[in-house]
Amino acid sequence: MSILSNDRFNQYQIMWLFVFFDLPTETKAERKAASLFRKELLKDGFNMFQFSIYLRHCASRENADVHEKRVRKSLPKYGKIGVLCITDKQFGMMQIFYGQKEVSVPQPVQQLELF
Repeated sequence: MSILSNDRFNQYQIMWLFVFFDLPTETKAERKAASLFRKELLKDGFNMFQFSIYLRHCASRENADVHEKRVRKSLPKYGKIGVLCITDKQFGMMQIFYGQKEVSVPQPVQQLELF
């Protein structure tokens, strides 16, 4: 029985659910709809990976399906949304590269001495 429970949570059973979106934000109503969509993702346990890419860890494919249905229920009227489900094994093979941030050199402060 312990073998079955260990197999249940292996790297091929655990899933990662990605939500990619490009939502219009030209009008106040569009910005509100985009903001509401992001808030619904956060409320459902998603984390921001990049500004318009959110991801969520799911214990199984069935659990991922539940969260995918929640995303579908909160879709805004306009925009483009994609959902992708991958295994933990596939997620672990992702390569992430960070570029260096440009840092401005602070101007030296004039030091005053008092005698």
